[in-house]
Amino acid sequence: MCRSIKTLRPPALPEEATEEDMRAAALQYVRKVSGFRAPAAHNREVFDRAVDEITAATMKLLDGLEIRGAARG
Repeated sequence: MCRSIKTLRPPALPEEATEEDMRAAALQYVRKVSGFRAPAAHNREVFDRAVDEITAATMKLLDGLEIRGAARG
């Protein structure tokens, strides 16, 4: 997979991941899967929607994870 996507959960990331962190990871994922660094105008809407949906799924995932030995916020 894309090596530039970093782990966003503690303890790999000492502070809580921000929405910006999650969006950057989602963008890297969509770029990798689509094969486009930047989509053509006719693909922009579906590209951006995919980034939004993956960002939301990432937020939901990180919110639901239980990390042993870590306090939940």
